[in-house]
Amino acid sequence: MEEKRGWYFTMATLFIRLDGIFLELGREEQKRLPAFNRTLALLRQVLKSSDPQHRALAWCYLGMLLERKHTFSTTPMGVHDCGYSGTDPLDCFGKAIEIAKDQPPILNRLAKIFHFLGKQDMAIGTCNMSLDILRDPELNWQAYCTRAKVHITAYLHDLERVKMGLGGMPDRNHLACAKADLEEVVKVCPGLKTYLDIGQVYYYMGVDAMQELLAVDEAALNQALVFLAKAGELELGATLPELQLLRGKCLRIKGEEANAAACFKRVVELDDAGCSHPEGFGCLLEALLAQWSQAQLSDGELGREVDAWLRRAQGKYPAARLRQELQRVWRGHTGEVLGLARALVSQGRPALVRLLFETMEGDGEGARAPRGRRAFSV
Repeated sequence: MEEKRGWYFTMATLFIRLDGIFLELGREEQKRLPAFNRTLALLRQVLKSSDPQHRALAWCYLGMLLERKHTFSTTPMGVHDCGYSGTDPLDCFGKAIEIAKDQPPILNRLAKIFHFLGKQDMAIGTCNMSLDILRDPELNWQAYCTRAKVHITAYLHDLERVKMGLGGMPDRNHLACAKADLEEVVKVCPGLKTYLDIGQVYYYMGVDAMQELLAVDEAALNQALVFLAKAGELELGATLPELQLLRGKCLRIKGEEANAAACFKRVVELDDAGCSHPEGFGCLLEALLAQWSQAQLSDGELGREVDAWLRRAQGKYPAARLRQELQRVWRGHTGEVLGLARALVSQGRPALVRLLFETMEGDGEGARAPRGRRAFSV
């Protein structure tokens, strides 16, 4: 029977992921209902398991599903059939933590789920419980990594809000806490994800929060580049556009525009067709304009570069996102863009100027879509 419950748990996990995909795609609720109700029935059986990990995760997944019941026009019948009509999702999460309270591996799994669900306070608290039991970073590095990721996410969330004028400056203590946790991990369990995360933390410690254009801590930027270089030495490191984007940003702030442009070109090359994050291309344009304004590129060189990389970007990114990124560059570098247009016209490239301005032209939701931030994850 226990083996059967293990299969029930696996099936329930798959159904939850499938429901998440349907929810994200905006599928009709009638297509979601059968799998949703079946998942509740499966979890009801898993709760009888003697395996504490299965029981704890089943309670956590049950809480997730009960939170999702509000995405239906009426409460799914499976909620009533399984006896969960008056069950509060928070009670489910509390029972999961209670079962796992003295088992760090299970607490770490729960913390990652809470982080995924956006319940950052619960994620931090669960990580702290895990570390109170097992402080050794070599044996419990997952708790340190998850707690650091929560702090990074909180900082980036606050940073986006302040850029939209919705809040005060982000709390840089989040960066200090993330740095302390990741430094514990990198000593005993270095890896690609850890190098990327700590490189990202040092980057944000080294730049001004609002525009990310001024160095406020040169040593932090240098340290970021050191960790990113270590990440690049690993097998998958050279294939990650996120790594090249971060390297390019560090180099741009240090005034190394040519090196930064090389990194941003690599980002465009590595991005998959259909990628919705054209930030690397926007940064490349800014780096090329900076080189041109500093007389490091001639009018002809700039025209050829913009021509080649704009056409490549058109084949990589959705038109609306590309338009949005070009508008961002236009607003921040109006003088340089007008100078670029004059240079292209004088070179006999009016078609390219027309293409550039047509791509920038705002029409509809593409111009209003949020820019978004590339996720640094492996």
